[in-house]
Amino acid sequence: MRTGSMRFAEVSRSAIAHNVRRVQEVTGANVIAVLKANGYGHGANIAAEAALAGGARILGVADIEEALALREAGFLSDRADILCWLHGADADFTAAVAADIELGVSHVEQLEAVANAARQLNKTAVLHLKLDTGLSRNGAGPEEWREFFARAAELESTGTVWVRGIFTHLANTSEQADLEQGRVFDAAVALARKSGIEPELLHVAASAASFTRPQLYYNAVRVGVAIYGLSPFADRTSAELGLRPALKLIAEIVALREVPAGTGVSYGSTYRTEADTVLALVPVGYADGMPRALNNTDATVSVGGVKRPIVGRIGMDQCVIDLGKELGAQARLGDRVVLFGDAAAGEPPVEEWSNRLHTINYEVIARLGARLHRIAAD
Repeated sequence: MRTGSMRFAEVSRSAIAHNVRRVQEVTGANVIAVLKANGYGHGANIAAEAALAGGARILGVADIEEALALREAGFLSDRADILCWLHGADADFTAAVAADIELGVSHVEQLEAVANAARQLNKTAVLHLKLDTGLSRNGAGPEEWREFFARAAELESTGTVWVRGIFTHLANTSEQADLEQGRVFDAAVALARKSGIEPELLHVAASAASFTRPQLYYNAVRVGVAIYGLSPFADRTSAELGLRPALKLIAEIVALREVPAGTGVSYGSTYRTEADTVLALVPVGYADGMPRALNNTDATVSVGGVKRPIVGRIGMDQCVIDLGKELGAQARLGDRVVLFGDAAAGEPPVEEWSNRLHTINYEVIARLGARLHRIAAD
């Protein structure tokens, strides 16, 4: 798809919809599709449309600003339920309650702040109570539960709030640790019910647990990276999980240069050509999310279905590809370069970057730059 841009991320809506359906098929649960960090770099609006088309029950984001941005983009309350769960110490919940945003709350003080906003608006705020069962991040700890649940039940009885859900987040330490968190969660839910709370939704499993921990599916799963078609595991590919990567990072060749063996490439000449070759300039650099740490790591791109290495130091706006003589003789300005995409289509997967960077695929896609146009594709 041509857009006039020399660099863009092509995002497959059908792939995201497929992946949501795949998670539903595996878990039999409602899917909360997580769209935080601009839809994991894919574009939140594109991802939201596709996730809803795939049957997602709720759209999940980290903070109120992300939630309100979705509402402003047209994902209104009659079309999409939206949940967010990470809030500042002095967060003003009025706009969120007014926009029918469902709020994850982690302690009594947040609960009271949301209740105050609901009273000001004469509305019922919809809540999901966040519990810490072992991750040691946000969420009410066991020592807070009795007071937390009692106050939530009291506010619910007056119509100030509705506790739609209770949730926690796994540490993904081991199967034993995950299941122990599940036992702690079960005890918390039992206490909440004893306090008079009857949540509609219980959600614990995220992407990894959605494919490995059926004991923790409950009736909803909160899934991020998997709906974008990426594996949360180091030892299992997207294809092995039945997922389709949704994003291709694409650019065009903007310059070609024939050079002899021994030619230095880019800043510092940290790479020198081993033979006579053709170099291609590609307008993607670290400002676009291609880390300098990929310098001379043998990471590849796909040009005309042929994988060729990224060479020399990566700049802010551009990188250099060694095409070799044969491919270089065929290359033309404007030819398409796939920096990463779907391994099943013969393209370098995003894991080629993440493995060389000693990180995870989540980080690479979440750091894709703002000037990359996100282009929706079927």
